[in-house]
Amino acid sequence: MFNSLKDKFKGIVKKFSEEPEKAMIVEKEEEKKEEKEGIVKRVKQAITTTKVSDKQFEDMFWDLEMGLLENNLAVEVIEKIKDNLKVDLVDNPIEKSKIKTIVEKSLKETVKELFQEEPKDLVEEIKKKEGPYIILFLGVNGSGKTTTIAKVAKYLQTNNLKPVLAASDTFRAAAIDQLQHHAEALNIPIVKHDYGSDPAAVAFDAIKYAKAKDADVVLIDTAGRMHSNINLLDELKKVTRVSNPDFNMFVGESITGNDCVEQAKRFEEAVGINGIVLTKTDVDNKGGAAVSISYITGKPIYFLGYGQEYGDIEKFNVEKLIGNLGW
Repeated sequence: MFNSLKDKFKGIVKKFSEEPEKAMIVEKEEEKKEEKEGIVKRVKQAITTTKVSDKQFEDMFWDLEMGLLENNLAVEVIEKIKDNLKVDLVDNPIEKSKIKTIVEKSLKETVKELFQEEPKDLVEEIKKKEGPYIILFLGVNGSGKTTTIAKVAKYLQTNNLKPVLAASDTFRAAAIDQLQHHAEALNIPIVKHDYGSDPAAVAFDAIKYAKAKDADVVLIDTAGRMHSNINLLDELKKVTRVSNPDFNMFVGESITGNDCVEQAKRFEEAVGINGIVLTKTDVDNKGGAAVSISYITGKPIYFLGYGQEYGDIEKFNVEKLIGNLGW
């Protein structure tokens, strides 16, 4: 993950630092130097420092902006990167030897700023609550939502928590069967009804079961495609009202890029989301979705999913992401 995006960021650093004489045309300063500076100091400054005008910056950033768009970075994110770089570079006397450091520092700080909210420790949040903690999983079909629920369930098991699964995606019989398979493989209780039954009733019964069995957390699957089916949207709202979840977790496929961001925005508008899981990050060679989705929605990324094994999920870490970008 992030290989292509890493190349683009490295391209930014190269463009602004490795060829300053070629890329940056030094404008002559019309202001007279004060006599006390002395001729030696003035000559040294002219040789070792440079300035970038606003127009020069725009010209240099243009092709990089196109490259970042191709790598699934949202326009708002690119503007943030651009604005921060402009503040650090434009019309400021810069030592040529320090340009690379300045650009890298600006990019690193910008990426950190994009992740506005730090994810809470989900295990600790679950342990704080008296009674079962309710997590509602949201996402379009094909995003890996059901598999992600199983991975999160396994993660919680390894942290000494007792989960219960709720098969509230009654819109697809295959979804019920898939969740049943995961429940059996992980030896986790599952509450399910027949295909076509009321999803809210499944959630209600799962919560009731969890209370009776002293379980720690209920993981509720839901039907996807809410943006194209008004009935499913109404069902989702009903499930939310009935289950009164503590946490709404959006599951998005990272390789879909800005489509993933748009899906998250729709779910946020419909029922609200508290956190994000990005799936298929092992086959995402662009990485733009991870950088964009948290900034656009204002919600933290909790997990990155990869592979097909139950253990193929990891807590999201901003520092690790920045390291993957080569800094």
